[in-house]
Amino acid sequence: MRIDILTLFPDMFQGPFSESIIKRAVEQGHVEIVLHDIRDYSTDKHRRVDDYPFGGGAGMVMQIEPIDRVISKLKGEREYDEVIYMSPDGKRLDQKIVNQLSLKGNLIILCGHYKGVDQRVRDNFITMEISIGDYVLTGGELAAAVVVDSVVRLIPGVISDETSALSDSFQDNLLAPPVYTRPAEYKGWKVPDILLSGHEAKIERWREEQALERTKRLRPDLLGEDQA
Repeated sequence: MRIDILTLFPDMFQGPFSESIIKRAVEQGHVEIVLHDIRDYSTDKHRRVDDYPFGGGAGMVMQIEPIDRVISKLKGEREYDEVIYMSPDGKRLDQKIVNQLSLKGNLIILCGHYKGVDQRVRDNFITMEISIGDYVLTGGELAAAVVVDSVVRLIPGVISDETSALSDSFQDNLLAPPVYTRPAEYKGWKVPDILLSGHEAKIERWREEQALERTKRLRPDLLGEDQA
């Protein structure tokens, strides 16, 4: 998989992408992540990429021309499955979307900033708009990092124990069951006996029951139940 990220602040990705699983995924060749500074595609001598909105109003708007230049350049080099715009009014990111994106080949992710991008970008280039929640960030960079992290970890070979990803929360519209490790007892707090029994079928049944109970208690909306 190749992921091209279009941003005004490429340095914001150095931390998230230079540690842990994402770093190893890149080093092992499972994914290629390429950062593109949109300012590099500006024709303005000051590398300006924003301007005042037509009709007035507060804030600045990212211009269409530099975004068109970088997207057209990339599309001239390879095909892309999706051109994603990170936007607070996009479709809410969930595990189903993450699973679908993990099966794609090449993705472009555009990070908005200021008051957003010229609407013509969204109308003519964007194939998918994603939000990570009902709140506004200073830009789309942090949201894009969330998308990349959630998608890359599902690429075969990225996580050594691939069955671990299949038991994550939300994979079956259920939260994950409680997990424990050594010591079996700490300050009088004991691990459930069933997990120490060695009986795999009973343990699996217990985990399924716990996942369902936890989901009903904490996220009944995942089961289509009334939260009132």
